[in-house]
Amino acid sequence: MLDKTFDPKKIEEKHYKDWESSGAFACDPASDKQPFTIMMPPPNVTGSLHIGHALNHTLQDILTRYHRMKGRDALWQPGTDHAGIATQMVVERALGEEGKSRREMGRKDFVKRVWEWKEESGGTIVEQLRRLGTTPDWERERFTMDEGLSKAVIKVFVQLHKEGLIYRDKRLVNWDPKLQTAVSDLEVEQKEQKNKMWHIRYPVEGETAEFITVATTRPETMLGDTAVAVHPDDERYKHMIGKSVALPIADRMISIVADEHADPEQGSGAVKITPAHDFNDFEVGKRNDLPMINIFDTQAKINENAPKEYQGLTREEARKKVLAELEDMDLLAEVETIKNAVPYSQRSGVVIEPYLTDQWYVDTPTLAKPALEAVRSGKTSFHPKQYENMYFDWLENQLPWCISRQLWWGHQIPVWYDEEKNVYVAESEEEAQAEAGAGVKLTRDEDVLDTWFSSALWPFSTLGWPEDVPEVERYYPGDVLVTGFDIITFWVSRMMMMGIHFMGEAPFKDVYIHALVRDSSGQKMSKSKGNVMDPLELIDQYGADALRFTLTAMAAQGRDIKLSEDRLKGYRNFATKLWNAARYCEMNECKVVDGFDPGAVEDTLNKWIISSLRDANVALEEALGSYKFNEAAAVIYQFVWGTFCDWYLEFSKPVLGGKDALADETRATTGWMLEQIFILLNPFMPFITEELAAKPKNAKLIVSSWPDYGPELQHADATVKIEWLIRFISEIRSVRADMNVPAAAKIKLLVKDACDHTQEGLKAYDAIIRQMARLESIEMLEGDVPKGSIQTLVDQTMLIMPIADIIDLDKERARLSAAIDKLADDIKKIEQKLGNEQFISNAPEEIIEEQNKRKDEAEKTIGKLSQALKQLEAA
Repeated sequence: MLDKTFDPKKIEEKHYKDWESSGAFACDPASDKQPFTIMMPPPNVTGSLHIGHALNHTLQDILTRYHRMKGRDALWQPGTDHAGIATQMVVERALGEEGKSRREMGRKDFVKRVWEWKEESGGTIVEQLRRLGTTPDWERERFTMDEGLSKAVIKVFVQLHKEGLIYRDKRLVNWDPKLQTAVSDLEVEQKEQKNKMWHIRYPVEGETAEFITVATTRPETMLGDTAVAVHPDDERYKHMIGKSVALPIADRMISIVADEHADPEQGSGAVKITPAHDFNDFEVGKRNDLPMINIFDTQAKINENAPKEYQGLTREEARKKVLAELEDMDLLAEVETIKNAVPYSQRSGVVIEPYLTDQWYVDTPTLAKPALEAVRSGKTSFHPKQYENMYFDWLENQLPWCISRQLWWGHQIPVWYDEEKNVYVAESEEEAQAEAGAGVKLTRDEDVLDTWFSSALWPFSTLGWPEDVPEVERYYPGDVLVTGFDIITFWVSRMMMMGIHFMGEAPFKDVYIHALVRDSSGQKMSKSKGNVMDPLELIDQYGADALRFTLTAMAAQGRDIKLSEDRLKGYRNFATKLWNAARYCEMNECKVVDGFDPGAVEDTLNKWIISSLRDANVALEEALGSYKFNEAAAVIYQFVWGTFCDWYLEFSKPVLGGKDALADETRATTGWMLEQIFILLNPFMPFITEELAAKPKNAKLIVSSWPDYGPELQHADATVKIEWLIRFISEIRSVRADMNVPAAAKIKLLVKDACDHTQEGLKAYDAIIRQMARLESIEMLEGDVPKGSIQTLVDQTMLIMPIADIIDLDKERARLSAAIDKLADDIKKIEQKLGNEQFISNAPEEIIEEQNKRKDEAEKTIGKLSQALKQLEAA
C-alpha cells in the first residue's frame, strides 16, 4: 500500500542510484537505432548549480528521456569546462591564504596544484545535477583539459595557423591590470555611474588665440593622444583639417584629421584620438595611419612614453596631476557631471584598460561566412526564431577573436620561439625542434588559449575527434543545443564556425534558446538584492519533480520566467494530486490487467478517457517536437489533473462499487490509464512516476517505451457525449459560484427547450449530474420561468435555477454592487498612476507591467460580476 503522503526525500536518491547503476543513461554506438544527440553546455568546473542551470538541464533531460523512450539511441554528452581565469583565481586565493603565490611556485607546480584542486573540488556541480534527476551518459563525461580534448585543441590551432586563420597581431584588448591578462567581452561588466566630463582646449598650430575643444572622461589618456578628429563635412572645422594642435603637457604636435567617427551633433564635434587606449580610436588610428602610443604598463601605471614626472603613477594619480596642470594652463574649458558606463572586470573588480599589445587572433570574419549561411539556408534553425537576429548581427560585424590569455591554467599555446624570435607552430615540441633544426634553443609561448577556444570544439572533440572513432560519424551533428541567449555570440557562433570548418557541416540542426529565470516580480536574481533562489534548497523543500515541472511549465519561448514559491507549491500539489489518485486507484483495485486491450472497451466513459489520452499524446508530441515546453507541460497537467482526476475518476466512482462486467472494465481501464499517465509524465517528473509505476508491477520507466496510440482508440461519439456532460456540469457550478450559492446547498434545476441530444444526455447521466452539480432534482419546464431564478445556456438548452429560497437576493445584489464599485475605484487609481509621466519614467518595467496586469484582471472580474448582477436584477 502506498504511504498516505508523498515524501520526495524518501525516493529521489534511491531511484537515481538505481537508474545510474542500470546503465540506462548510456548511448550505444553499435546500435542500429536512430541516434539522438544533445550536447550539454559544459558548466564551469568551479561552479555550483544555480537556477539557470536547473532550467537548462531540466529541458535537456526532458528531451533526452523523451527521445530515449521513443526508441532512439540517445547521447546526452556531459562534461565540464576548465574555466581558465575563474579556476586560476580560486587556486590563487587558496595559495594566498597559505602565504604563497603562483610566481613563487613556478608554472609546473602551480598547474599541478590546480589539477589537485580539480580532482578534490571540481565535481561539485556534476553531483548537484544528479539531484535534479538528469540522465546524461556520465560514463562519457569529458573535461576541456582532458588528454583527448587537449589533443583536439592543439590540432585545430596548428591547422588554422597553417591556413592563415590564426595569426599574431598588435591590437587593442580588454586588459585586466590586476590579473594582468586579456579578458573576453563576456568577462567585462559595464556599470553605469556618475562621472565627470572634462572639456579641454587644444591650441591650434600657428594661431595665437584659436583652440579646438575636445571632451573626455579620462583626461590622463591625453598623454597618448595622436590626433584630433573632426567630421569631413563639418563646416566649422574644414579649414583646420590637415593642421596640427599642440598637445598640452606632452609637448607634442598632433594632426587634425577628417573622420566620420566624429559626430558634429555631439559636444564640440571634435574628438581626441587615443588609438592605444580606446576601441573606437584604434579603428580611427588604423584608417588614418596614426601613431599608436601606449602610455600604460601591464599594471595600468604610466610608462616611459609619457613625460618623466608622470611615469609610475596610477591612472587615478595621473588624472589628478593632468587636471591640475590643465587648470594652471587655463586649458580647462568646462566640467560637467554625466552618467556613463565604465567597464569593470567581472573577475577582479578593477576597471578594464583598453590596451595595445601583441596577442594571438583567429580570423573569425572569414570563418563567420559559412556559419551565417548555415542559418540563413535553414540547415540550422533557432527557436525562437527572433534569436537569429542576434546571431546574424554578431557574425556580420565580426572583429578578429583574441584567443591568447596571460594565464598559466589552460591550454598552453603550441608556439615556440628561437633566440632570433622566429616562430614555430607545431603539435609538439619535438616537431617544433625538427622544424627549427637540431641545437636551436627554443622557448615556448607562455600564454594559454581563451577558454572559449576549447569550448568551440565541444560538439566534436567530446566524441573523440581527431581520432578515427565511430562516435564522431554517428553522433555528429547533434540534433539540438539548449542554451541561454547570453552565449549565442561567444559560444554558439564559435561552435558553428569551428564545426563547419573542421567537420564540414553545422554541429546541430536546432538551437533552442531559453529565457532568463527572474524572481516573482521580474527582477534579475542577484546576491546583492537577496533574491537568489537556490535550486538545491528548492529541491529540499518541494522535491525535484516540483522544481522541474515548475520551470518547464513557465518556459514559454522568448519570455522570461518569473519564478515564485507559489508556483512551486502549486506544482508540488500536482505531485500530491497524482500520488492521491494512485492511492485511490490502489484502494479500489484499479490495476493493470494482463492482456488489457484499450481498443476493445465498450463503455462510453471508458472510450472517452482513452480517446482523450490519445488526443493529449498527439498535442504533447507536437509541443515537444517544436520545443514548446510550457505547452507540453500544460497538456499533461490539464489531462492528469482535469480530465483524469477531476472528471474521469469522479464519473467512475459509482461504477467502481459494483461487481459486474462494467465495473471490471472500468477498473482495468483506470489501471491502464494510470500506467500511461506515468509514462507520459515521466520525462517531466521522473521520480514520482518511477516510484508509482514500480509499486504494482515493479516496472522501470527509465527503460520503458513511449506509447503509440493508434486510430482505433479514437472515439468521436463518446467524446461528444462526455464533453457535453462536462460542459453541462461546469456551467451549473459556475453559476452557483457566481451567485454565492453555498457549496452544501442542493438546488433544483429546470430545463427548457432541450434538444434530443440533451434529453438523451440527461437521461443517461441523471445521477452523475445531480451528484456532481449538487442538484436536488432535474425537471423539464414547459411554462414560465419562476420568479427568483437564474438562467443560463448550454448549447441551445436553457438551464433555470430557482435560488430565491437559497440565498438572500437583495443582499447578494448589494454584495456584487459593492465589489464592482471597489474594483472600479481600483482601476481608477491604477489609471491615474499609469497616466502619471513621472511614475512611468521612474518605475521599473516590471512594476508598470504588474499595474497593467492588475487593471486587466480587475476589468475582467467587473465584467463577470456585472453579468451576475444583471441576472440577479432580472430574477
